[in-house]
Amino acid sequence: MRTVRTVLGDIPPGQLGVTDAHDHLFFRVPALAGQELDSPGAAEAELRTFHELGGRSVAQWTPFGLGRRAADLPAVSRASSVHVVAATGLHQAAHYAPKALDRLRGRAAEFFVSELTQGLRPGDDPDAPPGTARAGMIKVAGGFHALDAHARYVMTAAAQAHHATGAPIGVHHELGTAAPDVLELLCGKLEVPPSSVILGHLNRSPDPRAHRELAASGAFLAFDGPSRANHATDWRLLDCLLALAEAGHIGQLLLGGDTTTAGARAATGGGPGMPYLLHTLRPRIERELGVRAAEAVFVANPARALSAEWIDG
Repeated sequence: MRTVRTVLGDIPPGQLGVTDAHDHLFFRVPALAGQELDSPGAAEAELRTFHELGGRSVAQWTPFGLGRRAADLPAVSRASSVHVVAATGLHQAAHYAPKALDRLRGRAAEFFVSELTQGLRPGDDPDAPPGTARAGMIKVAGGFHALDAHARYVMTAAAQAHHATGAPIGVHHELGTAAPDVLELLCGKLEVPPSSVILGHLNRSPDPRAHRELAASGAFLAFDGPSRANHATDWRLLDCLLALAEAGHIGQLLLGGDTTTAGARAATGGGPGMPYLLHTLRPRIERELGVRAAEAVFVANPARALSAEWIDG
């Protein structure tokens, strides 16, 4: 039976409800120094605002080693009444000190499996005792139009962890690129079913032809980080979604907020934050694509993309 693995336990996919399929409650990288997402109170406030608009679940894509504050996730989930799906995995090598990556060299797959089946490590020590919350997905990352050795290593480990557990894999695509390379590796060579792969940040490369080619693989396509002035997002987003819907791929589309800085939160910063998905984008999608399409994008599709037939033995 398929279930969604949240930080408070496994739930039926039908209980996920309206979902932000790619976001961050806690996040810390050197490139965004001074804008860290590290306040449990601010995370709870953002989730409460999201909940007031009908949001019921958030997939938090922050992987190991980037300040995900795993020990705080169950509490903010309970306090806000929003389901949280947490991630194991690793981001690009540039976001880590070399010594941190060395500690997982040769055992990344084993580590991912342990976080999916036993519990998330509460800090940045991969050898720390696991906490009570388990990961519900694996986060990996490609590079700009290419996959370097680190990306290939992490994706190989993620594929091994998927085959051992059934977990879905979410992929960061740098500026929306290298998705064909990812599919060739993950779904071709490493035999991960496309239905277990979420291709993220495709809005950052708004090429409808390329999107249709990716959709033909059967993978989920995530459009996230709306209303960013430095990306071609909002003014092309609906055209991209409409083109995919007309090509018969409405059942593969996901939307997320991808809030990565404290200033981008709605409840405690300048926004637009998680609520933007529901108070601005959802009404526009309903007008352009129809209510049933919006229901698919925000409810039915995430329930399939984030669920798995878990193997815990």
